[in-house]
Amino acid sequence: MERYNEEREGALKKIRVADHMLTMTYPIVQDPKILMAVLENIFQSMESSISSILYYERKYKRIPPFQDTFESKFNMFRMRCVERYSIPKEYLTLISEIKEIILKHKESPIEFRRKDKFVICSENYDIKTISIKDIKDFLIKSKLFCENIFKIIEKNDRLMP
Repeated sequence: MERYNEEREGALKKIRVADHMLTMTYPIVQDPKILMAVLENIFQSMESSISSILYYERKYKRIPPFQDTFESKFNMFRMRCVERYSIPKEYLTLISEIKEIILKHKESPIEFRRKDKFVICSENYDIKTISIKDIKDFLIKSKLFCENIFKIIEKNDRLMP
């Protein structure tokens, strides 16, 4: 199996896990900390989707080699794939926003639950609040992003010999 197909399968798996956690697990447990796990799965799914298209492009030597880090892949995707395939720029903003929330969560000394929201507080008391609605929006947009990427690969794969 080609590397880009492996990444595609990984992205699909992560998005299904995120969807299951949000629609099945969260309503039962009602713990907003689960929202962070859902967000991490959404991010990993989007990262795998980016990897999928980059490995596809690399297979046909349309892009130079890249490092296996998120920053390297994200920059290569932004520079070489977004314009070529007319990928909406709001997806770049979405990926950056999710990455920022995850980093804030990892660095935060204080996090707590307030009603049905998860609050992340930095050392300077900058507050970031995440609600179930926010996560649902992220999930919907990330599913669309993944579908978009996979359609691009599928369409172009049929055109290549």
